[in-house]
Amino acid sequence: MPNSTRAVTLALAALAALVGLGTARAEGLKEGTDFRSLTPPLPTGAAGKIEVIEFFSYACPHCANFYPLVASWQAKLPKDVVFRRVPVGFQRPAWVNMQRVFYALQADGDFERLDAKLFKAIHEEQQPLFEEPRIADWIGRNGGDADKFAAAYASFGVNNQTVQADQMAEDYHIDSVPSMAVDGRYVALADPSPGEMPYLSQLLANVDKLIVRARAERAAAKAAAKRQ
Repeated sequence: MPNSTRAVTLALAALAALVGLGTARAEGLKEGTDFRSLTPPLPTGAAGKIEVIEFFSYACPHCANFYPLVASWQAKLPKDVVFRRVPVGFQRPAWVNMQRVFYALQADGDFERLDAKLFKAIHEEQQPLFEEPRIADWIGRNGGDADKFAAAYASFGVNNQTVQADQMAEDYHIDSVPSMAVDGRYVALADPSPGEMPYLSQLLANVDKLIVRARAERAAAKAAAKRQ
């Protein structure tokens, strides 16, 4: 066998072994129980990266309990994975308002400081922060700029982002939160019967397995493209 051909053969064999390892690490995933596939796959906003999306709402108590788990998980993500959060409205007025809050906080620069505090205020302190005047007042009392927030909340840009978030939730067929999607190809699932915290932990574990699967699929597709 010529040296060049042998080198290519060995490289492909090594890649096949890598893909096989990734597939093996994702073993145990069962369609309909641990994940559902998106057909056709949806485009992602992270070229060359595996995109993970959390669909959530500040108004959702399960999302509040999920928040610290996701924050810890996010801090350990590998470099080829990007994470983003998308707030859902589900046509509920309070939830729609919280969508606007999410994007307004990003626009006015107060997001990093108040993101976790907002979950705590709503779900631990039982503050009724579901209307713009109340949330603006709360932001002002917590070191934010209430006027800047109010302007962002009413802006065209924030309105457009909420419309896009609703469309994304519809495209991914999201009907409950928290939900996690991987690489535009999968939505992670888990068994809720053991209870909320085991369910949330298993949901993240299945996301990790789907990341491994997506990585292996990307490697296989790249290898196939090189052979053409």
